[in-house]
Amino acid sequence: MNSLDWAVLIGYFGVMVAIGLWSHRRVGDVSDFFTAGGRMPWWLSGISHHMSGYSAVLFTGYAGISYTYGVTSFVTWSFPIALGIAIGSKLFAPRINRMRSRLHVASPLEYLKNRYNLPTQQALAWSGMLLKIVDVGAKWAAIATLLSVFTGISLDQGILITGAITAVYCTIGGLWADALTELGQFVIQLLAGVSMFVAVVLKLEDKGIGFLGAWDEPALHGHGKPLVGPYGTVFLLAFLFIKLFEYNGGMLNQAQRYMATSSARQAERSARLSAALWLVWPAVLFFPMWMSPLLVHAARPDGSDSYALMTEQLLPHGLLGLVVVGFFSHTMAMCSSDANAIAAVFTRDVAPVLSRRARAWGTRGALVAARVTTVVFLGLSMAVATQVESPAFKDIITVVIKWVAGLMGPIAIPMMLGLLRPFRRSGPTAALTSWALGLLAFWLVNYPVDAHVDGGVPLQYQVSIPLAVSLVLYVVIGYVRPEDTPERLAVIERVNTDGDGDGASSAAVPAPAGAGDDVVGTPPS
Repeated sequence: MNSLDWAVLIGYFGVMVAIGLWSHRRVGDVSDFFTAGGRMPWWLSGISHHMSGYSAVLFTGYAGISYTYGVTSFVTWSFPIALGIAIGSKLFAPRINRMRSRLHVASPLEYLKNRYNLPTQQALAWSGMLLKIVDVGAKWAAIATLLSVFTGISLDQGILITGAITAVYCTIGGLWADALTELGQFVIQLLAGVSMFVAVVLKLEDKGIGFLGAWDEPALHGHGKPLVGPYGTVFLLAFLFIKLFEYNGGMLNQAQRYMATSSARQAERSARLSAALWLVWPAVLFFPMWMSPLLVHAARPDGSDSYALMTEQLLPHGLLGLVVVGFFSHTMAMCSSDANAIAAVFTRDVAPVLSRRARAWGTRGALVAARVTTVVFLGLSMAVATQVESPAFKDIITVVIKWVAGLMGPIAIPMMLGLLRPFRRSGPTAALTSWALGLLAFWLVNYPVDAHVDGGVPLQYQVSIPLAVSLVLYVVIGYVRPEDTPERLAVIERVNTDGDGDGASSAAVPAPAGAGDDVVGTPPS
């Protein structure tokens, strides 16, 4: 990078901070901070939903998969996400939006106190927060890895720089700042992605390799197969099932995008836009990665540095800076949205249980707590990021695929299925048992069992068994020990009834977690 590239990068950081300052004027309370007050346009929500699913892991971990295996990176990653969100646009998006408009909640987990009970809500809240700290830590490590390739600064310095800039704008402006910066980041990604695509096509032509003929080159042997290596049919089906829950709210930050729109119908449109983007745009981003074995020799064994090396070789200064900004934009989009989601969970669900003073927070006190929590979460995730390459976590892609995908299921099953009428019989016993034994299954499969299996447990089973265990237990226990009380059924009906708007129901505003009994208002007669 030269001075022009640095100017582009510094200018980008300046714009992000400016957006945060502008968004500050739109944040008057925790509802504005966490759900944009339900005033976000569906198209902005859709773009934000799409962007909040990316990070620099795409250009490191998945670049390595593309370098080694080829198009399976698209078939087993962005395609399942697109399909999962498309399904969720009907199944989950409208119901999650009604959580805000009907139940008047500001956290995706806030409704669980009335849907199940307080212990269930706290179990899911604490485990979700801890998982997100590890997940976001992997994202910081990914962007710092890329930054070190381009600038030579250390991993820890890269983590500190990106984390500090993100903390400024998302803490000041809340979800509005996240969404508006993600819109800008989408434009940057578009320019950077197209530039890299064109540069690779031109370089292949210089080598006498046609756009389609590249697949016949020996270096790309087998790269055109959709399912290869550890990424086979079982992995694809497992990943589709996991992404159905994860990208429709199971990882919390995407749920906020649905909650931020003005109505259930707008949330559905938002999800459909995000699904369409996931189906089309990643193919443009992946093409240079698929071609990378023809253009560079990766220094890392997993090929995770291949995209960065290719970028340095192919792009002129200025465009190189733009692509580096694109790396930052992905990671900052996801991490800022995660920080906002976790701040919502802590402020609305956890703090009132821990402190009587928190239950008495006024508008200003709750907003200050939300901002402080955001900074603390980012700090903890940055600390974890410095340990991602340690023996406990192994490499970046291991954290993202194994830990996040494997642990997400036991948390998401009670949260997501609890919204649906067919699972109304499943109460707190089903929720807590499925959650606890799902986490136990993750530990058993990935550690004791893995150590005693020749070659280890295949990746597709490491990530799918915990979710399968949780799903089966949640359903079976619901039928064996039904706990569908009138109060719980009232919650389910309010998020399933047609008709939009705050006035469509007279749902009582739930008290903060731990503030009282599990009571919701009586449905209107």
